[in-house]
Order: sequence, then C-alpha cells, then structure tokens
Amino acid sequence: MDRIIQKKKWTPQRITLISLGVLAFLFISYQFLFADRQTSQKVDREKVTIGNVVVGSFQETIVEDGTVVPYHTRYLDAIEGGVIQDIHLKSGAIVEKGDVIMTLNNTAVQLDVLNREAQLYEQINLLRNTRLSMEQNSLSLQTQLAEIDYRINLLKPRYERNKALFEDDLISKEDFEAVEEEYLYNLRRREYTYESFLKDSMSVADQLRQLNESEKRMVQSLATVGRMLENLTIKAPINGILSTPQLELGQSVSPGQRLGQVDELGSFKVRAEIDEIYLSQIDTGLDASFTYDNKKHPLRITKIYPNVSNGVFEADLAFLEEIPKDIKRGLSVRLTIALSKSKEALLVPRGSYFQSTAGQWAYVIGENSDKAVRKEIKLGRKNLQYYEVVDGLEPGDQIITSTYDPFNDKDVIILE
Repeated sequence: MDRIIQKKKWTPQRITLISLGVLAFLFISYQFLFADRQTSQKVDREKVTIGNVVVGSFQETIVEDGTVVPYHTRYLDAIEGGVIQDIHLKSGAIVEKGDVIMTLNNTAVQLDVLNREAQLYEQINLLRNTRLSMEQNSLSLQTQLAEIDYRINLLKPRYERNKALFEDDLISKEDFEAVEEEYLYNLRRREYTYESFLKDSMSVADQLRQLNESEKRMVQSLATVGRMLENLTIKAPINGILSTPQLELGQSVSPGQRLGQVDELGSFKVRAEIDEIYLSQIDTGLDASFTYDNKKHPLRITKIYPNVSNGVFEADLAFLEEIPKDIKRGLSVRLTIALSKSKEALLVPRGSYFQSTAGQWAYVIGENSDKAVRKEIKLGRKNLQYYEVVDGLEPGDQIITSTYDPFNDKDVIILE
C-alpha cells in the first residue's frame, strides 16, 4: 500500500534564502542608521594654506584710498565778470599775499561805479548841508539868548533904581512903567527863547545822531562801491603756489567763475575717500597711518564731510609728525584707519575662505589629524591680518584659510 509523503516546509534552500534576506535587511538598516554618510575629498596638503587660531592683541582697521592735498587752499573766483585784460602771473608761480595775478576789464561795472559814487557823494553833501543848517540854527538861538541876557543885565539896575525913585515919588509913573515894561518884556522873551532852545537842542541832537549814522552808512557804501572796481583785479589771498587753468587775453569771464587757486606751501593733509558703510563708525579723533618711502606716517581724522557721493564720503586727516619733505600734492596713498582701540581677542588669520563662507563656517583640522571637518563658526570684526572669532573656535585650532572653491562644499577634506 502506497504511503503519502508530506512535503517539507523548511527546506535548506528556503532557509538559506530567508537568511540572506535577513542579512541584507540588517545591512541596509545599519547603513541607514549608523553608517557615515559625510561627503569627502582628498586634497594635497601642499596646495592649501592652514592658519592657527590664537589669542592676541586686536584692533579693528579698514584700508581706504587717500590723496595728499594742501592743508590750506584759497580759490580765486571772479566776483565781477569781464574780459581778461592782463595776466601778470602764470600757473606754478610762487606768490605772496596781495600779488596781482590778473586784471579784468568791465566797462559796464566802471560806469555803474561812477554813477553810484556820484549819487552817494551828492547824498553825503546833502546830509552835511542839513547838519550845517541845524548847527547854524542852534547857534542863532544861542546868540539871541546872549543878546537878551545882555539887555536884561543893562535893564535890571535901571529898573531897580527907577522903582526906588518911583516909590519915593521922585520920578513919574510914566517913566517908571516904560523901564518896567521893557525889563519884563526881555524876561519873558528870554523865557520863550530858552524854552525854544531846549526843544531845538534835543531835536537837533537826535537828528544829528541820525544824520551821522546815515553819513557813516553812505561812506561804507562808497567804500563798497569802490571795491567793485578792486574786484576786477585778481590778487593772491595768501602766500603759496598758484594754480590756474588755461587762460588767454581777451577771454570772457563770468561772475563766480573759478580762475584758479593758491595752495599754501609746505603744509599738507590727506583727504580720504571712505566707503559709506563706515559712515556711522568714522569720527574725528580716530587715528590712521600710511607708509611712504618705507616709513610709517601717523595721521588723525580732523574733519568729516558726511555728504555721500558714488557710495563714498570724504574725511580730512592731519599729520601728527613731521610732514615728509618730498611729498607733493596729488600723491595717492593707502590709508589704514583704526576704528577701535587695541584689546585682547581670539583671532583667526584672514584668507580667501571668507569669500566662500562669509565667516559662518570653516574647515577645522583636528589635533594630529589629517582631516579638516566642516564646522559652524562666527567671525566678527577684522583688520589687515585677522578676523575676530566670536564663536565656534578655540585657541590652538587650525583651519584651512585658502579658497574653498575647489572643495564643492564637501563635509570632510582629507589632507594627503
């Protein structure tokens, strides 16, 4: 009798397949959960620059362009227009204050000055005649008072004698009244004349004061009118060196037109052009320096021009020590301006890496390691050599300071 043979459920082949599947699942899970998925790139150590994180003295500085300019410059502007009649001194000449540089001719101004002077002289003469008339009137009143006093002095003794004689019935009443009437008349006349003199004196004093002030103003106006002619003569305002554009005889000049400048000799300053982003940080009193002829020359900001043009503003810097003897106007210099005082800080060298990371991360090399791992950091202020470390680095750390462009944002750089 045949016997039914039952098929085995767990065959060796099946067990093998299940085992392989479990192993594959475990391997994939391990890779997903525990394996290192960081991207890396091998780089020749000789092709990168490495910098050390150190503690040191730090001072925030910026580098800007500057130009040597005269410390004092006086511009030559035409106050009155005209035609160039004579050119006495040319550009480059050494001038002294008051030297005539050029003269202009303007017939209209000359005629205008003559007319104004004639009018002013006429007004001045009229004022002086008025003052003379008032003084003569005052003198006439004083003369009248003197005459009245003289008459009173003559009549008073006569009046007193006749009064006594009349009281003694030695003269007639008519004779006494005649003398009395004349005496009293002169007393009343003196009273009225003196009262008129007092009023006239007060009025004359006030009017004379006004006349004198008017005359003074007219004399000043006369001087101002006279200076209109002087303005046609261009003179050196200070001692120095003359600089003028190309000017020719017969050339027309407009009022306000700049005809040149005079720069003070031997006295210079530096005018800096500074990026507008530093406007709030720049103030008078900040120190700066530049190197010329292998020597460092200290400067100090003395004046700021806050008007921004083309993204920059200007500032004047004065020399703190002796000015170089061979320095000339127009020399371009590279200025190092200190924005803060020196203090101790954690520092990392400057490098091309900042352009790739904006100071937010860096490749940090572990101690005795051949790997540089990407790490979040935070950098702050800067100077010519260092960035100030705010967070993410410790003294003794090393970072790659050369450009990160070839690394393509890899997580680990292996240094060979």
